[in-house]
Amino acid sequence: MTDQDFDRAAAETTAGILLETKSVHFSPDQPFTFTSGRKSPVYIDCRRLISFPRARARLMDLACDMITRRIGFESLEAVAGGETAGIPFAAWIAERLGLPMLYIRKKPKGFGRMAQIEGEFAEGDRVLLVEDLASEGTSKLNFIQAIREAGGVVTDTFVVFHYGIFPSSVASLTSVGVALHALATWHDVLDLAERRGSFTPTQYQAIKSFLDAPEDWVPPPG
Repeated sequence: MTDQDFDRAAAETTAGILLETKSVHFSPDQPFTFTSGRKSPVYIDCRRLISFPRARARLMDLACDMITRRIGFESLEAVAGGETAGIPFAAWIAERLGLPMLYIRKKPKGFGRMAQIEGEFAEGDRVLLVEDLASEGTSKLNFIQAIREAGGVVTDTFVVFHYGIFPSSVASLTSVGVALHALATWHDVLDLAERRGSFTPTQYQAIKSFLDAPEDWVPPPG
């Protein structure tokens, strides 16, 4: 199987799991709010996946296949999960890859050692940052900075799901020398959902209109 064939198969499997576990949410009348304040009629809740052992195991197998294909078998010394949703996925990936696991707070805790990173790694260790998803990409920058300030080297980040509709999500990471790897995007989910009839025609068109032009989308009046 070529890397391209693997990526397509992984994307379809991931999209199917997200739909089956009801991790895909659609609410145009009461839109979701991103960390940046942006409104969105659609939302992927990867946190739900922790409650589905068989589904999450399949996703983590795909994740490790992607990581070793794209980054290498001996190119990492640790796996770091971002607070909070990235922590379980980082733990499962670290276990499969036989690597130490770390977790990173959004900011240093206000007591004790004032640590922002929990776990042990050495100066110069290559660290993979893991989170559940990437929307606009800006939340990753804080974690990347924390790893680098602690002496780690981070050039790659992995997420289960990447919105794939905001150019800034890749550009912000590229600007700090970090590549983004993801199993699936919204386009993969929407394509499979259309083939399976998971959305009504009205829902499908509403979601597609947002994905095609997210910068122009505004919540409906009322």
